[in-house]
Amino acid sequence: MAVEQLSPALHAPAHPMAKPGFGKQSVPDQQPRGKADFGHLPAREASIAWYIDRLPDGADISIKTLSRELPAYGQQAVATALRSLADAGHLRRFRELLCGADDTVRWVQRTYFSRTQRPDAWWQSMVRGESTEEETDAPRGEDVEERAYAAMVQLAYQVPQLTLSENACRELAPYAAEWLRRGASEDRLLRGIGQIVPKVVHSPFAFVQAKLIRELPPELPAPRQGVRIMECGECGVPGEPAALPGGLCRPCRSQPYAYEERGLAADVVRGKAERIRYELRDRDRGRGRERARERERGILM
Repeated sequence: MAVEQLSPALHAPAHPMAKPGFGKQSVPDQQPRGKADFGHLPAREASIAWYIDRLPDGADISIKTLSRELPAYGQQAVATALRSLADAGHLRRFRELLCGADDTVRWVQRTYFSRTQRPDAWWQSMVRGESTEEETDAPRGEDVEERAYAAMVQLAYQVPQLTLSENACRELAPYAAEWLRRGASEDRLLRGIGQIVPKVVHSPFAFVQAKLIRELPPELPAPRQGVRIMECGECGVPGEPAALPGGLCRPCRSQPYAYEERGLAADVVRGKAERIRYELRDRDRGRGRERARERERGILM
């Protein structure tokens, strides 16, 4: 059995996925994960970014879903944190036109997430479809390979019949990585390979390898080149990247994010406060008159 500690890239399988084609999308050419990730962010933003980073592509990272899966933060806190992550260069929202194999087209909305901070110019290049490889020395696909290896390790722990060694997990990782490149989550990968396993498996490596090849999911439809529009991360209005610095349009940047106020109107609150002050003053005057009468009675006696 493989005994290495599982990679932190594994996500919580309970987190819901978005509709096919929607949800979180990781940007290419990211640096490897490290302990210093998001250390430049405040504690709340760093915690939410750490959680999103370890979710698979296609995960639902809407405000409502994140606040439900992260009980420590309400919707307003999550919304403010996502806005801060966009301003810090970790997040942008896009509308993309996907073309299927049968020439059908549809618009999808994706939230692109980057573990590495990206300047506005980098996101502009991404919209134009230009290469951004010069900004990092991290090899392409390294992240997927590590996620695939970690999934094989988890499979060895979850299914007793599949006694895979560390070397076996390494050799199977490229096959599993192809599943992830085609949009499958680690959870789907583990369910696809770990279900319907005989009670006795004489060659676990060959069994897993054959299943990875035989049940490989189809490739996702590729986005049509050049049809990608950036949206304001708050109001959703589309626009040129240069007009959306920090992922926000000018009106949304000029006003702080705020939910609808609840409670009494301002004039009602002022009226109640004035009445309370009047009652306190009247009570103090009554106490003063009572003490004066007591002094007078003491003198007369």
